[in-house]
Order: sequence, then C-alpha cells, then structure tokens
Amino acid sequence: MNKDDKIFVAGHRGMVGSAIVRALKGEHYNNLVLRTRRELDLRNQQEVEQFFATEKPMFVFMAAAKVGGIQANNIYRADFLYDNIVIQNNILHSAHLHGVKKLLFLGSSCIYPKLAPQPIKEEYLLTGLLEPTNEPYAIAKIAGIKMCEAFRDQYNCNFISAMPTNLYGPNDNYDLQKGHVLPALIRKFHEAKIQAKPLVELWGSGTPLREFLHVDDLAAACLFLMHNYDQKGFLNIGTGTDISIKELALLVKEIVEYAGDITFDTTKPDGTPRKLLDVSKMTALGWKYKIELREGIASTYANFLNEHKTPAN
Repeated sequence: MNKDDKIFVAGHRGMVGSAIVRALKGEHYNNLVLRTRRELDLRNQQEVEQFFATEKPMFVFMAAAKVGGIQANNIYRADFLYDNIVIQNNILHSAHLHGVKKLLFLGSSCIYPKLAPQPIKEEYLLTGLLEPTNEPYAIAKIAGIKMCEAFRDQYNCNFISAMPTNLYGPNDNYDLQKGHVLPALIRKFHEAKIQAKPLVELWGSGTPLREFLHVDDLAAACLFLMHNYDQKGFLNIGTGTDISIKELALLVKEIVEYAGDITFDTTKPDGTPRKLLDVSKMTALGWKYKIELREGIASTYANFLNEHKTPAN
C-alpha cells in the first residue's frame, strides 16, 4: 500500500475497525474511505455495489461483522448467520467486480472444532464439530474464508484471510447481554465496586482457557499482512498463550480494585474448553504481539472509565 492509495475500512466504528483506522492514520495513510451503517448498509447488495462503483477503493479491510458473546450468539442464531454471510458476500463480490487490488478478510478463532487439538493449527479447520453456542457465527466466517479462496482460485483476486483470537481494547462492547467475556468482566467488577456489592457471580465453571489479544496488536498485524502476505491460506493471529476464565476474573478484579468475592454459576454454559491458537506461521513471517495482558487490561479499564461515566451507562 502507498500512502495515497484509497483504503476502505468496513466497520470502522467497531472495536477492530477503529483500531485499524488508528493504525493506518498512525502510519500516515490518510486517503481512507469510511461509511457509517446509516450511510452504507453492508447487507444491501445494491448499496454496496454502488459504493464500490463510485469510490473504487484499492485496498479493503473487512472488519464489519455482527458480533457478540455466548449468550448473544445462542439467542440471535439466525441474525448472526444471515447478516454476516450477506455482509461478506456483498463486499467480496463488489471488490472482485471493481478491481480491488487487495482485500483482508477477518474471521474468528471460533471457526475451529470445539475439541480441536491444542494449540490450534490453521489446518484443523473443518476437522470436527463446532461449538454449538456460536455455530452460526462460525459457519458464516468459514464461508468468508472459503469465498476469499474461491475468488482467488477462479478470478486470481488477491483476497487474504486472518483469524484473530479473542480481542479486547478501546471501543469494545460492554453490554452484559451481548458482549464478550473480558469487557463483561470489566463492567461487572466496576459496577460491583461502585455499588459496594459483596459478591460477583460469573457464568460457567471458570475452568475454560482463553487467549486474549489487544485490538491494537491485531491492527498492527493487519497492516503487516497487507504489506507482507499474498497467499491463499489463512493465518492465525494471537499471542500463543492462554489463561483460565477464573484467573482472568481475578486479574480484572485486582485491576479494577474490587474488594468483594467471586462465585461461578456452573449451570451456565462454558463454551469451548480451551481455545489457544498456534501462531507459528505469523511468527515465522516476522510478526509478534507487543501488549501484555495486564498492561492491556489496565489501559482498557482506563478507557472504560473515560467512556462510561455512570455504572448503569
């Protein structure tokens, strides 16, 4: 990418998209094409096709998606499947029709089988059953990977894919019904601290192991791939280390300075027992994360305090 190339960041208001925009601007890429959901409905094929015909971006970062935690994935199964597939299909097809030079599709580590060997290598895709609670989202993302590969095979499009691990950072979703585990923990412990609650109850057993990557590290990886990777196979992006949900809860509790106790509701689902990505391919290319978990959570909590002025907000 050259500094004056026109770049479309789909989903620029989300956590991932906004981080990519920050990273691009930080490296002085200023010819960015950005559209809000009101300005461009990515689910509308005609609108997306007209956008590409008019703007003709040279590079595309696909960070737009309908996302959520276990509960949202389980409740809104049709929405997660339909919206994500439609968004992907519209962007990929229009990017092909209008000669986009390179496109990066972002998926999710939930694409892998529930009981995949650990750490999870890219080649484990489609080797077993998915985790039922987020199956619709996973199927949509698998379809996106395969669409990128198919456009490359049939039309020689330079469409690449990357699968990030669990993300956190500025502009996250702190909704307790729809958010992911780490932002939900930050909000729960913060509100319990403000309201002087003696106890915080968390879903599941606390035993599942999860890997977490700061979204600014993901954005750096995305720019790295745009400059250095042009192959068919998708790549895992993560830290290569994991932590139990219980250990994570204790770390957030300490950072938030909540003095009460923690209990786990074991009647609630745990999700996948462990999900640690093998990031050896990214490492071999020369990329590695920089932000350690404690540092990242502390800065994310500071950002949360700035964005949420009242406990119920």
